[in-house]
Amino acid sequence: MEKFIRFIAGGQNNFIHFLRIAIFVVMAWIGGLKAFKYEADGIVPLVANSPFMSFFYKDANKQVVNDDGKTVKAYTLYKNVEGKTVEKNVAWHEANGTYIFSYGLGTVIVTIGLLVLLGIWFPKVGFVGGLLTFGMAFVTLSFLITTPEVYVPNLGGDFPTPEFGFPYLSVGGRLVLKDIIMMSGGLIVASDSANKILQRFYA
Repeated sequence: MEKFIRFIAGGQNNFIHFLRIAIFVVMAWIGGLKAFKYEADGIVPLVANSPFMSFFYKDANKQVVNDDGKTVKAYTLYKNVEGKTVEKNVAWHEANGTYIFSYGLGTVIVTIGLLVLLGIWFPKVGFVGGLLTFGMAFVTLSFLITTPEVYVPNLGGDFPTPEFGFPYLSVGGRLVLKDIIMMSGGLIVASDSANKILQRFYA
């Protein structure tokens, strides 16, 4: 048991490199998926309600009346469920700028992932990548405040349900909350890169 504990204790540097690789895999995979319509459609509620991003969409704040006579944001009428594509919804998203924004966002995410990965060999690059990872995670976590869809909606049923709204996270909300791990990971790799920069500076 002691040998195992010593092995884990002595592997910290390698584990931080593994963290860099893990961040890169997540960034490259998710960022790459931003080139596909279903992923671009899926982030619309997050972007449209974000004070940091909504201006990228043409109709982010446009209000319309739905079939129930309620005034809602326009995007709620043009959702493509994952695995299903509706032509009129795609046309709305094209006019809204949904896909162009998603392509740009994906490029940024993949680039940040690459910067973090390169930190294995280039501390200054990794330092920047780590800080950008922290910043991206901070923006993502802000969706817990700005996006209604991250919480379970009250859709009614045979009897009233008390399990809706805060703190009952929806599937999307649970995914957003996990970015707190990405935030801490960004700080860890940035700190490790900063230590290596200082070591070279004072060597």
